[in-house]
Amino acid sequence: MEYTTKNQEETTLIGKDIASQLQGGDILLLHGDLGAGKTTLTKGIAKYFEIDEVVSPTFTLMQEYTIRNPKSAVPAGRQEVRSLIHIDTYRLKDEEQLVEIGVEDYLGAPDTICLIEWPEKIKNLLKNKHIKNIVIKHQKDQERLINLDF
Repeated sequence: MEYTTKNQEETTLIGKDIASQLQGGDILLLHGDLGAGKTTLTKGIAKYFEIDEVVSPTFTLMQEYTIRNPKSAVPAGRQEVRSLIHIDTYRLKDEEQLVEIGVEDYLGAPDTICLIEWPEKIKNLLKNKHIKNIVIKHQKDQERLINLDF
């Protein structure tokens, strides 16, 4: 599936739409250059789960958000999602750094959705996981092309 957005508000709305298709255990790999809109898309996904304040984890590597009302955000028949984990490996030295802060407890957990920016840096941690790829590309001005591979 492919979307074109003209501004940050539209990118946020696409994030909400994507979130409605997710379930616990999903790992979204966000690909794109610096400033492509990965964090903006993440904010939209978080809004769907009634999380209003999203802070980029560029320096902390990982940010955990508790979903306050999991039943309202998950379609019938799906596992309740209790946590949204946002990982940014841009400044990561090596995979061991994430292992040390407990990332393996979240990757693929049935009540958790993980969003990972710069996932190419942690390929070994993602082996045999249920991943979904999202590629965001700059177009002209504020326009973005968002491709979903799931």
